[in-house]
Amino acid sequence: MTDLENRVAREREEIVARVASFRATQQKFERDRQEYYDNTLGNVWSGLQRKSA
Repeated sequence: MTDLENRVAREREEIVARVASFRATQQKFERDRQEYYDNTLGNVWSGLQRKSA
């Protein structure tokens, strides 16, 4: 491989790693949002059931 090909290959590897990291971060955010939503909605339903009881 030439120097140019090596550099391009390294850059592609770096991009793949960055994309993988970005996806992992986005999935973590999505899990966190879902957990927050589930907890918040659970608290709302608990509050409503106590008031009506």
